[in-house]
Amino acid sequence: MEKMARVTTALGGNALTGRTMFCHLDAPANAISVCRDAAQVVVAGRNIFKIYSIEEDQFVEKLNLRVGRKPSLNFSCADVVWHQMDENLLATAATNGVVVTWNLGKPSRNKQDQLFTEHKRTVNKVCFHPTEVYMLLSGSQDGYMKCFDLRKKDSVSTFSGQSESVRDVQFSIRDYFTFAATFENGNVQLWDIRRPDRYERMFTAHNGPVFCCDWHPEDRGWLATGGRDKMVKVWDMNTTRAKEIYCVQTIASVARVKWRPECKHHIATCSMMVDHNIYVWDVRRPFIPSAMFEEHKDVTTGIVWRHLHDPYFLLSGSKDSTLYQHIFKDASQPIDRANPEGLCYSLYGDLAFAAKESLISSDSNRKPYIGDRRHPIFFKRKLDPTEQFEYISSSSALSVFETDVESGSMDWFVHTAKQYALAGRPLAELCDHNAKVAKGLDRNQVAQTWTMLRIIYSSLGTVSSTNLNHSMGKGSTTLPLMNSFNLKDIPSGLGSESRLDRSKGESRTENILMDSSSTLINNEDNEETEGSDVPADYLLGDVEADEDDLYMMDHENPHAEEQEYSLPQEAFPLRHEIVDNPSALDHLQDKADSPHVSGNEAETVSLTPVESFSLISISHSLYENRLPSDFFNPIVRDTLLFYAEQGDVQTAVSVLIVLGDRIRKEIDEQTQEHWYTSYIDLLQRFQLWNISNEVIKLSTCRAINCLNQASTTLHVNCSNCKRPMSNRGWICDRCRQCASMCAVCHHVVKGLFVWCQGCSHGGHLQHIMKWLETSSHCPAGCGHLCEYT
Repeated sequence: MEKMARVTTALGGNALTGRTMFCHLDAPANAISVCRDAAQVVVAGRNIFKIYSIEEDQFVEKLNLRVGRKPSLNFSCADVVWHQMDENLLATAATNGVVVTWNLGKPSRNKQDQLFTEHKRTVNKVCFHPTEVYMLLSGSQDGYMKCFDLRKKDSVSTFSGQSESVRDVQFSIRDYFTFAATFENGNVQLWDIRRPDRYERMFTAHNGPVFCCDWHPEDRGWLATGGRDKMVKVWDMNTTRAKEIYCVQTIASVARVKWRPECKHHIATCSMMVDHNIYVWDVRRPFIPSAMFEEHKDVTTGIVWRHLHDPYFLLSGSKDSTLYQHIFKDASQPIDRANPEGLCYSLYGDLAFAAKESLISSDSNRKPYIGDRRHPIFFKRKLDPTEQFEYISSSSALSVFETDVESGSMDWFVHTAKQYALAGRPLAELCDHNAKVAKGLDRNQVAQTWTMLRIIYSSLGTVSSTNLNHSMGKGSTTLPLMNSFNLKDIPSGLGSESRLDRSKGESRTENILMDSSSTLINNEDNEETEGSDVPADYLLGDVEADEDDLYMMDHENPHAEEQEYSLPQEAFPLRHEIVDNPSALDHLQDKADSPHVSGNEAETVSLTPVESFSLISISHSLYENRLPSDFFNPIVRDTLLFYAEQGDVQTAVSVLIVLGDRIRKEIDEQTQEHWYTSYIDLLQRFQLWNISNEVIKLSTCRAINCLNQASTTLHVNCSNCKRPMSNRGWICDRCRQCASMCAVCHHVVKGLFVWCQGCSHGGHLQHIMKWLETSSHCPAGCGHLCEYT
């Protein structure tokens, strides 16, 4: 036994005393229940069925109900309940589908009273009526609920939930005739015991099975539910439609929920797997538990408050074969280990900062920041004077700093995402298009990046003057086209040396002309390109026009022509003596007759071989032979890392998708996944769902490609028999009726179908929309108030 603080609670004339204690059981427990005077507890499981007396310092075994020579499945219990009106009456739900009642007042060793064998599968839950002694309700895996009168041998009512299995049933504490049932398909139904043919209300509470529910002991309309989706939800049933008023997110599937007595907003929960702890939540503060009990070493299977009017004693059973009594004074408080500061950016750049009130108030030198929207707001929690352990003074101050509307605008992000082209065209067209989009949004650096990517990764022979000039307006100095130069200043031996070096296959980077303009200028068309400031005749390849035509005129700055630039006598450092090579010059002279030159150009070219030689032709040939696109991959990788570090993950991801395998191997998989995740999150926050899905499909990461492959199955129930549709046609294989009938026109819906999740009726989208313009009731005549989103 553990030595803990002793607690005494006064309940009328009686007093509950005790401490945190436990006892070892013979087998794992599936459920526990306490008698009305809080003096005894019954523990039931597959191999255990015992009653323990709760003493001041220990649990004492009082009675073993598993008697007889032959083991019976009737003793294998999935649930147990102790009647709160009759201290001698127990009921158990057996795993073989039998509901058994037990009379502790019998003088014989065998206390078994009645057996009800009407269920066909395992009974998951049994529940006594809170005020009627002889009324017992059960819920089974066969999808049926049965109401038994203990004075009769058979059930008096059978309720069909029209679902696969019933997980929990609970009588309402305040409404005499009402009970709630939870189901495997995520639905919760409210029934009137006087009307077993149809439920009073049904709503979808969870995404997945609903394992438990509990009516609030004080508030008549509050119903708490817990499910496999790791959520605890509180519903207000006083309205015409069930309204979710609180939601608590836990870390594992919720197996049990129990409202805490005398504390309106406190609820205890335990999990079905993974998590062994018991939590007590304040539903108004759903992100961190108010108290936590960590004693169990395996999954907790049953929790119950020791007394209906005592909030300080909690009993629990577990698969670790222990029975515990927990005292709130010994509970741990997760808030002790919580970070009291918080920082968050809004979608548009506003900054919210929360800190302890003591830190803010003690800073007397604190000055309001520029853009501070409002003074710090203090959130204080009123302490409960009756609570047996002290809460931390959980008061905090929140400051919000608002950014300038103009500087924080994200319109460029939305426009870019909508207009970018990421696939479906050749690489050169994609780069051209995206550069034009970026230039239109005044994002010149991004536009220049797309232009350079087009130059690096596309064929040089296809570079057009459109690509050269589309990202530069008139007067732009970001990438000069060509400086004026005089061909007469070119050394006569330059061409022969360059061609000689190429024939030898040497890799001399000194001979490579890296001027960006020379790698761009290669236009085979003899037309003026749209958007170009210069006629196409000036964009020369291997054959040049007249010497005077090489001077580029800037129309915005007419004096630019006077600033003539002449190349030095030696363009490159010489490694050996320059040797004249007449054969190379003859080769250049013969190029005037080349089929690659148009007829008009051939007629006008009258330069000498030395004069018609161009630096541009040298740079082209060297570039093609010695600088493959892989050479630039490290530079492109660093560029993408730069954009990502600057926060422009949109550009990084877009380039990654467009280049594909060309650059993917240069960036590790984890970094790519991080970029994709960040960009997809931004797109979804701006509600750009289609673009987000396109990015997922085009992603090169396997972890991202599967994001839009989850939760794509839609389960449909037949609108007539309410059973799941097992085939893909329009005919239900159970009731042989057309399931997808339009409630307005009464024809089969073979296209887009819309339906109400409350009553399962629906029809053609246009017909339902037109119907709801004049009426809010279901067109099928079921009386349901349909609501379509």
